[in-house]
Amino acid sequence: MKLPIIKHLTNFIEENDEDYLIEAMEVLESMIEIPSLKDEELDVIGELLSNFSGALEVKNKMRTEGLSQKDALNDFMKRVTGSIDK
Repeated sequence: MKLPIIKHLTNFIEENDEDYLIEAMEVLESMIEIPSLKDEELDVIGELLSNFSGALEVKNKMRTEGLSQKDALNDFMKRVTGSIDK
């Protein structure tokens, strides 16, 4: 996951609609089933899905808890980093 990408996607959601990300995720998830994909291509798709999912989670936290984008991003990254360290 990359914070600048998640931040950009969060801004995209604010300017447009989260349905675009959800639909893009559905397309990527469908593509995973293509048998001829190489491991590197699957890794890229997985990274995109992680970033999309992270952006949706940050945006949801902003909406439900009334956090600023900066605070929601920081909380998200602390949680992700904390889970990796365990």
